[in-house]
Amino acid sequence: MGLFERYLSVWVGLCIAAGVLLGSLFPALFASVAALEVAHVNLPVAVLIWLMIYPMMVQVDFSALKDVGKKPQGLVLTLVINWLIKPFSMALLGWAFFQGIFADMVDPQSASEYIAGMILLGVAPCTAMVFVWSQLTKGDPNYTLVQVSINDIIMVFAFAPIAAFLLGISDIQVPWETLLLSVVLYVVLPLLAGYLTRKALDKRDDHSAVNALVSRLKPWSIIGLLATIVLLFGFQAETILAKPLVIGLIAIPLIIQTYGIFAIAYLAAKWMKLPHNVAAPACMIGTSNFFELAVAVAISLFGLHSGAALATVVGVLVEVPVMLSLVYFANRTRHWFN
Repeated sequence: MGLFERYLSVWVGLCIAAGVLLGSLFPALFASVAALEVAHVNLPVAVLIWLMIYPMMVQVDFSALKDVGKKPQGLVLTLVINWLIKPFSMALLGWAFFQGIFADMVDPQSASEYIAGMILLGVAPCTAMVFVWSQLTKGDPNYTLVQVSINDIIMVFAFAPIAAFLLGISDIQVPWETLLLSVVLYVVLPLLAGYLTRKALDKRDDHSAVNALVSRLKPWSIIGLLATIVLLFGFQAETILAKPLVIGLIAIPLIIQTYGIFAIAYLAAKWMKLPHNVAAPACMIGTSNFFELAVAVAISLFGLHSGAALATVVGVLVEVPVMLSLVYFANRTRHWFN
């Protein structure tokens, strides 16, 4: 892991503090940025999120799909966790905490938006950071690539229906046009752009040109992530200063969800007798989230100042330290799979 990935939660925390400070000092400036919208899409945030997502999509190698039949059990485990368990468990935890345990601490409108943000996190399986988790657990890199590629293709078709279903049964009105626009803007088009870029650069099939481009784009991806966090927390500054415990309340069910999903996946992998270099990355893929997509869709559906957008950004803050602890656990229990 590079310096940025290793201390991602530190940088996110600093950006949160900077965003809240700047938002409280210069509210008119952030209001002007928030007003730059077209069809419910905030243009500055859309540009920043594209900076984050595009380098990830360039790394997706569709030629790896020819190996989809190899070691199918690990792939089945990942797909079941990502699409049949995690979205629904996240929704259940959101309802349990914000319509039950925390009901007296949060107003109903904010509670609905926090649940919506959690649902969007649960429906977005990880794309980029999972390569880091796989490497740290000595996972099979080619198999990890197959799993990520399959997940991204499924996400094109499954993200919007599952998100709309879970938001709908949460009594949250879903504007289908905005949701579909978000999927096209933040999944379909980046994935297509990444595919065309890779096809144009990978003439010699040695990935050297692709890897060089990704290395050059990585700093811009980092800038996009951190700038988005500053903007989001700047927009939310008044709410956060008025209710500082909100971030902690959102983090609790997110942490429970992450550890709970990993436990289910890891025990299932052991029961299925998967080799550790397949089991560990399969569980990491099933546990972590594509928070960039969740942030973008939350902003499009509910607005920059919404509790949904805040909840998705808290997901960034929580994910890295929790995932690193799971990497440590997976490496310490490698002998379970021998």
